[in-house]
Amino acid sequence: MSAARYRRFLKLCEEWPRDESKKGRDLGTFLRQRVTHAFREGENTQLSDPEKCDQIYESLARINTNVYRERFPRTRDTSFTGVTVEECRMLLATGNMQKMDEEKKGLWKTLTERFSTKQDVTPEKAPENK
Repeated sequence: MSAARYRRFLKLCEEWPRDESKKGRDLGTFLRQRVTHAFREGENTQLSDPEKCDQIYESLARINTNVYRERFPRTRDTSFTGVTVEECRMLLATGNMQKMDEEKKGLWKTLTERFSTKQDVTPEKAPENK
């Protein structure tokens, strides 16, 4: 029975698309790694919780076949921000994410430098009353 589960997950991995614009953050790549880890011995892997394995498979299969997208159609292909799917995809591409990280580092570095330098401010002496 474990062999059949393994083959079902392999078929799911073959069907699951990879997003090359999300290097190291792609769900398809993550799924393949998890299947490799869970089925270390391939078809001969002994599963500790076969029912849980079946639940995970069924959930992933529903996502992969767009069950929920068809069950709950959207009126528009945008998010609440008004950004389209393609614009989101472009923004979340690895190259753009790296640029944003670099910009954050630049801003963070500027802020830390500005606030970490301790200016030696001594209060002025109050005028002496004579």
